[in-house]
Amino acid sequence: MDSDQRDDQAAATRWAPLARHPAMWVDPDGVPRETEVERAGERGVLLDVLRHFRLSLTTTCAGLEVEQMARRSVPPSSMSLLGLVRHLAEGERNFRRMAGEDTPRIYRTVEDRDGDWNGAIADPAVAADAWQRWRAESEMTDQFIAGFPDLGARPGEMPLREILVAQIGEYARHRGHADLLRARIDDRGSAG
Repeated sequence: MDSDQRDDQAAATRWAPLARHPAMWVDPDGVPRETEVERAGERGVLLDVLRHFRLSLTTTCAGLEVEQMARRSVPPSSMSLLGLVRHLAEGERNFRRMAGEDTPRIYRTVEDRDGDWNGAIADPAVAADAWQRWRAESEMTDQFIAGFPDLGARPGEMPLREILVAQIGEYARHRGHADLLRARIDDRGSAG
């Protein structure tokens, strides 16, 4: 058996107890991201991808205690899953700011540009607030997008389409971070 085969076998052995499919950290049957609804047109595809990434965040964080959510990655980074929820709530609000809405920041300040990360402490009230704000900001973003039938509309300086793609990109960048942060806690990440 060569080195590559041993590495593949070791990886399959490591993940096999955690999932029915050895190449995945979580069984796909338990992931609520897939729907039977067919994506219709550009708007449908973009909104479904955004929905997919949002659900990925909730799935990756599922079942964790507040202390686990607030656990930092590797020094000197202040990144944690709780910080990521706060950061993405700020990002949802920033979506509307990019689209021309005058919305103040939630966590970031002039004095603390990393307030979304730095304030992510192991406190149940902080965690509850982060999830509540993230859900509320996501709903407001969805309502904002629904108000524009044409993704080429320019509610701000950029077309709505470009802002939506940037938002999807933000979630996509942080999805890998979330998987790695979760794997440091209990070897569990998302299913894809």
